[in-house]
Amino acid sequence: MSSGAAITRQEKIGAVLRVTSGNFLEQYDFFVYGYYATYIARAFFPLGNPTASLMLSLATFGVGFLMRPLGAVVLGAFIDRAGRRTGLIVTLALMAAGTLSIALTPGYARIGMAAPLIIVLGRLLQGFSAGAELGGVSVYLAEIATPGHRGFYCAWQSASQQIAVMIAALIGVGLAGTLSTAQMAAWGWRVPLLIGCAIIPLLFWLRRSLQETPAFEHMSQRAHDLRDVWRMLAAHWPIVLIGMGLAVLTTTTFYLITAYTPTYGRHALHLGSFAVLMVTLCVGASNFVWLPIGGAISDRIGRYPLLLLIPVLTIVTAYPALLWLVAAASFAKLLAVLLLFSAFFGLYNGAMIPLLTDIMPPQVRTAGFSLAFSLATAVFGGFTPLVSTALIQSTGNRAAPALWLSFAAVISLAAALLARRQAGEGTAMALHRLPS
Repeated sequence: MSSGAAITRQEKIGAVLRVTSGNFLEQYDFFVYGYYATYIARAFFPLGNPTASLMLSLATFGVGFLMRPLGAVVLGAFIDRAGRRTGLIVTLALMAAGTLSIALTPGYARIGMAAPLIIVLGRLLQGFSAGAELGGVSVYLAEIATPGHRGFYCAWQSASQQIAVMIAALIGVGLAGTLSTAQMAAWGWRVPLLIGCAIIPLLFWLRRSLQETPAFEHMSQRAHDLRDVWRMLAAHWPIVLIGMGLAVLTTTTFYLITAYTPTYGRHALHLGSFAVLMVTLCVGASNFVWLPIGGAISDRIGRYPLLLLIPVLTIVTAYPALLWLVAAASFAKLLAVLLLFSAFFGLYNGAMIPLLTDIMPPQVRTAGFSLAFSLATAVFGGFTPLVSTALIQSTGNRAAPALWLSFAAVISLAAALLARRQAGEGTAMALHRLPS
């Protein structure tokens, strides 16, 4: 089939599987780092104070998110100029390089200060790549979606990440059941990272088989260079800021219920590693179910009902739910609270992602989407583990992470109201929609 021919439904299903493969690696690596943050702290940040080492390890986890806005603009602009397929291969290559650097770097005891420096550089490279990876995949899915099903198609971008969470959790369960604590600290934490490295060739093979989207090939005007991209983004800065606000809740909720759960469960709630991993596995499965449901519901009733309802429910329930949990922490109560947050995440994200692709100017759709989402991740979502840990340390209140989540919900609720008002006024946000 020629690249310009229409893509059949069967071919679209295959394209969904291939394009989301890179998202798998991104989230797999990020989750593994978050789960093994304690061991990484000992290996690369041995300060003598376990809490200080953990905080520095979590700060390194968060610093990669600071590179996301830069990657969003630079790599997003490249995707908007060179094509979705070519750009997504480049983002995967950069992500793979960052993964290899973290997995293979010797510890501080062997190479001194070079070890934490390499880890930070690896996280920066991962963040630079991830800045455009999510946007590139979401735009690709939006552009190949069948009429009236864009929300459902876009949901599989996030759903692929949940598979990564579940597989990483299963590997963690296996390691926890076979290795001692000393073995995990010495080398066991590297095993999941090395497994991620081993599947990189398969992911490259899958992504190289992608076809370009007809929507991109038929685009009459494209940005010529990075200055064009900056000019267009500057002209539509209100849309980018609203998009950032919309993405704050989804990024904060996701990192709270996935990457931060193992650290929170073990250090704040004092639950066993196996129990915490099983909760994380169940949360990943729950996310996987709720995301396409959220996308499909938004296709049926519109994006805004979910974008307004879920933040309100989060504000009302988050703190009481965590207070109930910490009063007498247990596996069942942690699971119940996180499954509630999982439903909120899936329903909200299912509506938010297609709206974000819808409102961006077509010439810079990937760069605009990626910049908005990356700013939300860099300022809020990516630092959720660090902020949550700091809140608990400073207040002594183990339910304090709910305050951060509620704050995120307030921001996203305000952004949804602004987005709906602008769309209702028929401004530029309504002029750039993908064909439905």
